[in-house]
Amino acid sequence: MTDSPLTHPVPYYSQYESAALIPDLIAGTRTAADDPLWPKSGADSREEYAFWAPRMCGVACLRMALDYWGHPVPPSVPLVRELCEAGAYVRDGDSVKGLIYQPFAEHVQARWGLPARAEPDLTTDAIRRHLANGGLALISVHKTIRHAETIKPPSRGGHLVLAAGATEEALLIHNPSGLPGISQQHAPVPWARLAAFYAGRGVLLG
Repeated sequence: MTDSPLTHPVPYYSQYESAALIPDLIAGTRTAADDPLWPKSGADSREEYAFWAPRMCGVACLRMALDYWGHPVPPSVPLVRELCEAGAYVRDGDSVKGLIYQPFAEHVQARWGLPARAEPDLTTDAIRRHLANGGLALISVHKTIRHAETIKPPSRGGHLVLAAGATEEALLIHNPSGLPGISQQHAPVPWARLAAFYAGRGVLLG
């Protein structure tokens, strides 16, 4: 890496249709069922949208990557149904296992011809090299990374963000549940702070 920032111009997608509602959703004063834009998700009902929206961080990251590389971008809920059929999400009643990286990567390659590689052991150096070579990366972090400078997370992983750039000081992420105007687009996470949130795994795209 050089001292100049590396920033890929990736369009931003939230996992919620109304990204401006995220502060209220985090605070618990609103729920996804209150999202007035839910029909844009392609869900058949408000209830279907409310079930999936909190779980669609990986879907939002994929939609960003598809848009960046010029592919048509499906609505979020039809896309999550497709990923369920591919085995990247496994629903059991009200619980969901996923995003499961290997079937996700295989489906992305087969469906869009987009190079995708599941990485169960993904170093920050590898992320930096991949970004420098023109790629993007879905990485597993704790959801409190939206407050990367101030929060000490209780654990690592559990939430997917898209690595879309880097500087010598920080990784730049698109966070599907980031705070509007603060930590949604190209949000800097200092390398020294990233380790507290990052689970060391993800999917390399491109």
